[in-house]
Amino acid sequence: MPRSLCLTRQCLGLVTRIECVIRPLSGDNGMWTLLFAAGMSGEQPSALKAQGPFHGPVAAESVLDAIAESLALHGYQTAEEIPIWSLHLQGELRRINGDSSHSQRTSPVN
Repeated sequence: MPRSLCLTRQCLGLVTRIECVIRPLSGDNGMWTLLFAAGMSGEQPSALKAQGPFHGPVAAESVLDAIAESLALHGYQTAEEIPIWSLHLQGELRRINGDSSHSQRTSPVN
């Protein structure tokens, strides 16, 4: 399974798009996350979501595969298109890394 995926579904003349990407989290601790951007094709994404963290890219790829299979049951198809929401997904990753970095700095030392 690739570490990025674009899925589309056409309904009533509109194309819904979901872009998925697997990225490592900061901290070199082997944790990875799965990021999603969804919305109408040709527009800004209307939703950004993340799942994880996962222990390694293989675990994240397994979840991505299961999600892609589930979405295929709802009419989504893999699209060989260039990602258009990479910057949105990168921003979400930065937000997640910032949140985890902040919680690591403020957690009490045992």
